[in-house]
Amino acid sequence: MLDNNFIYNSYYKWWKNIDKSIFLVIVSLFFLGLFFSLVSTSLIASDKLNTNSYYFFIKHSIFVFLGFFILLFLSFVERKNLFNLSFLLFFVFFISLILVPFIGIEVKGSKRWMDLGGPFPRYQPIELLKPFFIILVSSALSFNKEKNLYLNYFFSSLILLPIILLLISQPDIGQSMLIILTWLAIIFVSGINLIVFFAFIFLFSSALLYLIFFIPKFEYIKNRILSFLDASSGDNYQSEKASEAITNGGFFGQGIGEGTLNSKIPEAHTDYIVSVISEEFGVLIVIFIMLIYLIFCFQVIKKIENEKDIKIKLILIGSISLILLQTFIHIGVNIRILPTTGMTLPFLSYGGSSIISTAILSGIILNLTKRRLS
Repeated sequence: MLDNNFIYNSYYKWWKNIDKSIFLVIVSLFFLGLFFSLVSTSLIASDKLNTNSYYFFIKHSIFVFLGFFILLFLSFVERKNLFNLSFLLFFVFFISLILVPFIGIEVKGSKRWMDLGGPFPRYQPIELLKPFFIILVSSALSFNKEKNLYLNYFFSSLILLPIILLLISQPDIGQSMLIILTWLAIIFVSGINLIVFFAFIFLFSSALLYLIFFIPKFEYIKNRILSFLDASSGDNYQSEKASEAITNGGFFGQGIGEGTLNSKIPEAHTDYIVSVISEEFGVLIVIFIMLIYLIFCFQVIKKIENEKDIKIKLILIGSISLILLQTFIHIGVNIRILPTTGMTLPFLSYGGSSIISTAILSGIILNLTKRRLS
């Protein structure tokens, strides 16, 4: 058995060295997610399942507590062990992503999920792969940087391209764009020549536009874009109802349980959680939540400024960029400045894979922002 003094000293060392302001923001966001899950999904459960009205909230709570355990573990381990574990898990989830087209589960015309059966829940491999993708790309870009800069960009693109090709085959353009934008954020901060950087942007933009507008498999995405640009050209039911919910909520909301968006749109508590919150609690609460995300970003960036290790800097930039980009896309869809993508809101949206992915990113951030002993 472990010595109690050893456990206490390890915990004390961990608590003493983590950034408590970042930890507090992360915990606050997860608890906000639990609260909004409780008030926004109980009606769905009672209507759809005619059973325990807290069905979705209980599932959400289980994933949050599991995610919190993962967060604590990743924030606790030594950095060397964190990187070694990340490389291993990257290949595990990459293999899962490869297997999706063969043994994955098809939902609404797309194969994005794996179901191991038995006690193991259904999960989305790309969600669990994203945090470790950031670590692998950052490691490649920081390896012997002065001598192999452009070779490092080449290797990082070799990590990116197979993932994008596998996502496109599902198809999942939303996650593809998120991964590409995160990769671009990391290589931009690494000090890439701007001409090369914009060449990458042009290349990926051209490839995505070609897929969307000229490949029949992606006809549904083209229809979403066209209906977004011209409301009369397609079905905008979900986005219209989400916008109505925000408008109906006003500044102070209609009150807990008074919102109707959950009964009008399937998966509103996942893809349109901001609209659900705005309808019941008002725009002021949504603005408050956005401020918490900005505080989170600011606290991490403050740590990056004082970090000398380029690898740590790139991982932190990639992690916070992924969270902020996903947050921007989710809110942008909800307020109709972006076409529908089906993107979850980190920390707050219902969904096991999304919660675990966010917890992994949070654990990595807490680990790499810890005070280092001299």
